[in-house]
Amino acid sequence: MDLSVLRWFRQVAGGATVTETAARARLTQPALSRALRRVEREVGTELFQKAGRTLRLTPAGHAFAERVGGVLDSYDQGVREVRELVDPDAGTVPLAFLHTLGTWLVPQVIRDFRDVHPRARFALRQHGEEGLVTELTAGTADLVLTSGDPRVPTIDWRRLLVEPLHLAVPPDHRLADRQEIRLAEAAEETFILLRPGYGLRATTEELCGQAGFAPRVGFEGEEVDTLRGLVTAGLGVALLPPPRSPSTAPHLLVTDVPAQRDIGLAWATGRDLPPLSTRFRDHILDR
Repeated sequence: MDLSVLRWFRQVAGGATVTETAARARLTQPALSRALRRVEREVGTELFQKAGRTLRLTPAGHAFAERVGGVLDSYDQGVREVRELVDPDAGTVPLAFLHTLGTWLVPQVIRDFRDVHPRARFALRQHGEEGLVTELTAGTADLVLTSGDPRVPTIDWRRLLVEPLHLAVPPDHRLADRQEIRLAEAAEETFILLRPGYGLRATTEELCGQAGFAPRVGFEGEEVDTLRGLVTAGLGVALLPPPRSPSTAPHLLVTDVPAQRDIGLAWATGRDLPPLSTRFRDHILDR
């Protein structure tokens, strides 16, 4: 079976329409439909069912899709490893990271590494913590920059640094002229949080609990910069990392609880990384 056909199958199985997949593959839609039917004939059963204008996997399709994903990932990994053996400085490092690290830490470590390995390339993905764990366990990322130890038996994690968290308040807030604050003083405030599944959400709830209250949630988001913007607009307060660019929202030092989070590097336990990914991991750990 042609690997290209399996890649098309995976795209459609992942939710892409036949039209979208055909356009990306530069095929006509009938040609792609025939290719998918050939896959079904080869495995001996129907893999898709029509649901309006889309195709949905049958139970057999779900089972086949799981195996196809593993086959393609293993093949791609093998190609990477061979290429890096032939030319160790010209490979690709699949790296996933927290959204909040994309504006400062990730550019720094990549720039420094490329100073030594200028032909190195990176395949970058951004997620919350749960998505980052999935990237490692699925093998789609070699390395992950995240906050806190995932505490998953199949993942190794090393702390790189400790990042402070400050209470961001609106510019016209009653606390805006302060430099420091006890988090307990914010017990009656409306909090703006990341959605459940993000480490900063759990850290905020834990710190508020240590200060003696549960945060009253007014808004939820998926990006720290969005939260900072909502705070600036006067919609609430938030525990956030210090801004990396000028912000009109005051960020107050929290004094009564340990307002900070660990930033670290993670990789799959026992998995042999390709040479370039190993070099990048060592480069980060030696910083």
